[in-house]
Amino acid sequence: MKDTTKPQRKVVYKITYPNGKIYVVKDLTNSITCFGNVNEELVARDFTRKQRRDFTVRREVIWESDTASDEEVSGVEAAYIRALGANDPKMGYNEWPEHKPS
Repeated sequence: MKDTTKPQRKVVYKITYPNGKIYVVKDLTNSITCFGNVNEELVARDFTRKQRRDFTVRREVIWESDTASDEEVSGVEAAYIRALGANDPKMGYNEWPEHKPS
């Protein structure tokens, strides 16, 4: 049975694919199996059939909190997406917030 007396740790991950592109995602439950909900078609078109057969994806926690509200976590996620350029199609797979080239 899950212990609900402690607040749930909330995290923001940076997921890095073998081509160097990144995807930033929040996880409000700190699940070990969370890899986000990246657009499969965007990722698939960057890899050949052979490359898709065997590759490693890195997931790293870039921010965490035991006290942040869900809204605060969403704000942190968006800030990291912008700061890391994860919403720039040349650098990442985040489709939100919309990338505005300078």
